[in-house]
This record gives sequence, C-alpha cells and structure tokens, in this order.
Amino acid sequence: MSERPRKNKGMGFGKMLIYITAFCLGAIVLFKYYQNNIADYTFMPEEMQVTYVPSDYSFDVEDENILAILNNPHRYHREFDELIYKFNLSLVHHVANRMDFPDSLKSQLETEYQKHHPYLKQLYFTDFTNIRDTTSNMYEDWYENGNKSAVEALNEVSSKYTCFLVNHVITTLLNVDNGKIAAKGRKIDTPCGIAMTEGLRPLIKRLQDRAAINDFATSKGLLEERVEKTISELGTYEVRDKKGLTKQLQTKVWGFEVSSTDIEVSAISILKIGFKLDQYFDINLNSKAKTLTVTMPEPTVLSHEVYPKIDKLDIGWLRELGNADLNSNFNVLRREFRREAFDNDVVSKSKQQARDIMNMLFTPVLASMNTNYKLIVKFKNINPKPDPVAEVEQPSNNKKAEIPF
Repeated sequence: MSERPRKNKGMGFGKMLIYITAFCLGAIVLFKYYQNNIADYTFMPEEMQVTYVPSDYSFDVEDENILAILNNPHRYHREFDELIYKFNLSLVHHVANRMDFPDSLKSQLETEYQKHHPYLKQLYFTDFTNIRDTTSNMYEDWYENGNKSAVEALNEVSSKYTCFLVNHVITTLLNVDNGKIAAKGRKIDTPCGIAMTEGLRPLIKRLQDRAAINDFATSKGLLEERVEKTISELGTYEVRDKKGLTKQLQTKVWGFEVSSTDIEVSAISILKIGFKLDQYFDINLNSKAKTLTVTMPEPTVLSHEVYPKIDKLDIGWLRELGNADLNSNFNVLRREFRREAFDNDVVSKSKQQARDIMNMLFTPVLASMNTNYKLIVKFKNINPKPDPVAEVEQPSNNKKAEIPF
C-alpha cells in the first residue's frame, strides 16, 4: 500500500517536466519569431529586390571636344564643369538602367546628383589641374604625350570619386542605407562596378585611342611649322638642375626572363619662371591714399629647356628598343625637373623677385614725386589666354575642335 503513492508521485513529476520543456520550447520559438519581425522593421532596412537588365552605356560628347577641354582646363573652365556634370550624370543613368529603375526613380536621378555637383566639380578641377601641368603642353606634344597625359589625369581623378558618387546616389534613391540589395538577372555587379567597368573604362579607352592619333599628328606638325611672335615677359627666377634615370626593360618567355635592356639617361634642365605681362599688367596711382599699385599676373613657366644624353644603352639579344622607350624616359626626366622646381616653391621666390624689381624701377619715380608715396605690388589670378607658342601644338591643316556646350 505504501509503494502506490510513490508511483503516482513519480508519474506526476514526469508530466510536469514534459510540460515545462514544451513551454520553454514554445517560448523560444515565439521569441525568435518576434525578434526576427522586430529586426526586419526596426533595426535593418527592408531588403530591396533588383533585377539587372542589359543596357548600353552612352555619352554623347565628341572625343575631339573632350580632348580640347582637357588640354585647356583653365581656358575652358565652364566647359570643364559641364563636361564633368554630363559625364557623372551619364554614369548614374547607366547604372539605373542596368538595375531597371522605374521611371519614377529615374526622374529623380538628376535632382539627387545636383546636390553633389557643386563640390564635386571643384574637386575634379582642382585635382585635374594639380596632376596636369598645362604650361608644358608644347613639350608633351613633342614627346607625343600631350593628349594621352590629359586622358590619364581624367582617369585618375574620376576613379577617385566615381564609386562614392554612384553608390551615394543609388542607395539614397533606393533607401537601402546599411541595408541589402537582393539582385537577380544578367551581369550582376555592384553599382560601383557597373559604373567603372561599363562606363568609365570604355570611355577612357576610347579617348586614349583618339589621343594617340592626335598626339602623333601634332608632334609631326611641330616639324613643319615655325612661329615668330613678339613677347612681353619678365623672367624673375631660373632653376638649373641635373638628373639621371636608370631603367631596365625585360623580355620574358612563359614567365621566365630571357633578355634585358639597360638604359641610363641623364639630362640638364634650365627652367625659367616669370610673368607674361602681355596677359595682364596694370599701374594705378591713388593720390588720396598716396599709393602706387602695380598688378601683375600670377607667375608661370616661361621656358623649360632640357638637354638629354644617353649614358648607357645595353640592348639585350631578344629585345628591340623603340623610339617610344627613349622618349618615355626623356619625358619622365622633364616632368621630374618641373615637379621638383615647384616643390621648392619657385612661385613664391619668383613673386619676391618681382617685388624687388618693381621697387627698383618705381622707387626713384615716387621719390621725385612725393616721399610719402608707397609702392604696392599685387598678383592677379586670371584665366590664362591661349599661349601664342601653343599655336604650334596644332598642325596647320587640322581644324581646332569646336566646344559644343
């Protein structure tokens, strides 16, 4: 009689354990369910479903006009800004077409891009002109490299900002900041990848092909033309320098080096910095303030003479050395001369020398007029006019490109 209650008590404890286990499992399931639902709507943005479709990239600006703008960014500053505007907008539209945006979103693309263009155009122009030494156009053309270097500068600057721009515009319109995009369709890629591989790179390749033709024609045209002109220049600073360059060109077969060519090139450089007074020169006498103000343009490179010399030329048995190899090395030296000169702040030194010269010229005149007069020398940043020397950059039988904007 005493064992029976123990058996009932054991069976009751087992049932209770089963109920508790089932309740805990149910609670865990409910918790996970509600946790996922809460996360979908509060912590993570809704996942976007995008279907990629084929689309051809289009940028309807003539290559000749693009190269003309890139070669003279200061002269065509407004056209440069408009070129960047059209170019970036074409990339954004291409990405939207590939991602099959509805018309309601496509209509917002330009408005969204306009929010970024004011600061982007300044970044593009500043970076591009810092990379491009536009005072050396004639030398670049002589080495058959003028248009090519302009295209390379555009590629470098665009590669820096394209992904930021495209990703920002696209994700803003899709409202997927920190969220996910579920993609399907053909040729799936990120918005950045589409813009770079299907838009930027094909355009750069197209411009490089056109640039190679123009550079060849221009360099040959230099041999056929002679330009005589009057100048009004004030040279204030000269830099003389010597540099050398060693380069090894290797020939490989199936990944193994079988031949090499050693080139050693040295050169002396004479770089003159000064002022083109025919661009701007103003003298203002203020009798009330007792000042004589002389305003000059910003200093620029007046001339750059480089005299290269081949010190060593050891050509390997399986290597042909072309003119492009030598010209490339000469041009590298020339660029390095100019870069180092500007790194040494020749612009400030040239300005100081100009002040000293103006004081030497005008102080006796002011002293004869009134000892209280003060000389002020200013420098004005103007959009440079076309350099008359640059006329030799274009063959006489070639028409200059017309700017379409």
